[in-house]
Amino acid sequence: MNILYEEDGAIKVATVLADNTTSLQIETPYGKRAKIKAANVLLRFDAPPVAGFMEAAEAAAAELDPIFLWECCGAEEFAFADLGREYYGHAPSPVEAAAVALKLHAAPMYFYKKGKGRYKAAPEENLKAALASEEKKRKQAETIAGYVAELAAGRLPEVFTPQVVESLLYAPDKNTLEFKALDKACAETGLNLVKLLDKCGAIPSARDYHLNRFLREHFPEGTGFPEIAIPHPPGDPAHSDATAFSIDDAATTEIDDAFSVKRMDNGNWRIGIHIAAPGLGFKPGDQLDEIAARRLSTVYMPGQKITMLPDALVERYTLAAGRRCPALSLYLEVTPEYAVVGRESALDHVEIAANLRHDTLEPVFNEETVASRAGDYAWKDELLLLWDFTTRLKEGRGKGEGRQGFPDYNFTVADDHVFISERRRDTPIDRVVSELMIHANATWGKALAEADYAAIYRNQEGGKVRMSVAPGTHQGLGVSHYMWASSPLRRYVDLVNQRQLIARLEGQPAPYGNRDERLLIAMRDFDLAYEAYGNIQDQMERYWCLRWLLQEQVSATQAVVVKENLVKLDHLPLFTRVPSLPEMAQGSRVAVEVSNVDLLDVAFQCKFLHKLEQ
Repeated sequence: MNILYEEDGAIKVATVLADNTTSLQIETPYGKRAKIKAANVLLRFDAPPVAGFMEAAEAAAAELDPIFLWECCGAEEFAFADLGREYYGHAPSPVEAAAVALKLHAAPMYFYKKGKGRYKAAPEENLKAALASEEKKRKQAETIAGYVAELAAGRLPEVFTPQVVESLLYAPDKNTLEFKALDKACAETGLNLVKLLDKCGAIPSARDYHLNRFLREHFPEGTGFPEIAIPHPPGDPAHSDATAFSIDDAATTEIDDAFSVKRMDNGNWRIGIHIAAPGLGFKPGDQLDEIAARRLSTVYMPGQKITMLPDALVERYTLAAGRRCPALSLYLEVTPEYAVVGRESALDHVEIAANLRHDTLEPVFNEETVASRAGDYAWKDELLLLWDFTTRLKEGRGKGEGRQGFPDYNFTVADDHVFISERRRDTPIDRVVSELMIHANATWGKALAEADYAAIYRNQEGGKVRMSVAPGTHQGLGVSHYMWASSPLRRYVDLVNQRQLIARLEGQPAPYGNRDERLLIAMRDFDLAYEAYGNIQDQMERYWCLRWLLQEQVSATQAVVVKENLVKLDHLPLFTRVPSLPEMAQGSRVAVEVSNVDLLDVAFQCKFLHKLEQ
């Protein structure tokens, strides 16, 4: 005996070897033996044999029209064999019955399965909806196939507008036809999504690709500012008799700090550290404060920056030359031997006489000129005094000269052409600025702690720096207290801390209390944002380094071994692994081959050529 049965959602045929009433031992047309439940049997028959049976049934089923069957079957539930009798006009043969069963089973839109071998016609409205959906899917499949063909050929379909491409790159909706087509085309070509879109000309700028990913996540509403009234600096602070100058990069507009030097009647020096005071202009919760609290920091990248505060406000509070500016000042009384014998903080208006810039100052104020005291340049006496004083400050922190390590780098981007120049660390300019900032931040951090005013501190213990609302030592800097308060135009935590300092100097309650939730939120959010901003700066610097390699047509260069197979290329802040590098000591110099520069992956390959003589 042979049977037609259903198993795993498919209709099959087999020969019965043993009938155990509730179960059957069977053999398939392919010789496989199995055990099935008797309840799964749809039809029992003696002839024809199972060999070729399903092929004949499938051929007969192909001739059946599901629409005609649906029209014939009526509204009541029915068995497939009964419909076969109705259709053929006689008791159907096993092949004919099997053909009807196969056609009903394969047309779930027309026939709802109600049990073993039993069906019911779908209601007309349901069938129309299902057919419309099926037609829609068919057309979508045709559309997708067309998109795939174009994408695989390196052409961008017209519907892939810049907006569609942007969403595919940064926030793809996997249910869209465009994504489904792109996904299939990627599978066909072996390219990833970004590379395939680039091949089709949809990514005209690798730089914009990286930048836009960052902007979509961190500046979804754009980098512009709403229209807002900019507060004027208050006129209350007293006028200082200091004449100050700042030291910054050529492109700096947010001039947060300036310095002054004045000889006192007792023969000592009064050194002033003056910090821009936007904290005087707007309060926590103001619209400007909400903007700063969302941005948290200025974002720096080669050739551009995204400021924390509107340009108009920066212009009003920056320490620009030629005007008196409100400032939070720290005045140090320093002996001719460079000992600090007095400190006083004040809110005042300071005359800014000059904004010195690195590019013009460094040629005249550098290691050679401070050692020889040679040359004649503006602010020479003040700069040399500050150099001697900050050298003593550094020694007092137990840091001495320190190690140079790798240099810093300046990036200048003009007309899509990048210039990269080295700057040695701990130059006289660096030391003067950094040591005075460290001293001011340490002094003010200690002052707030002793007055029990809340603040956001930067503590370091065991080599790890962390932000905290509890004061602690900073082992790396060698100070008992440390916080950021010297860049309030550029960092939100500095602005928060400045407000606390202003309140203390004015004898007012602190804007932020101890364990203030706003303080904790600002600290947490700043940590996250500062890390993300640092990451995009690193990524864009790496991008411009690779652009420089292409621009200068560098195919081979020199490098220094950092550790294991990690090297740093000469004249660039660019580190990479060199798998072919043989084992050699740290600091060894090598020649390497540069190839396969990929601006989208921000990657390249390096091959070891030979070791260089030290």
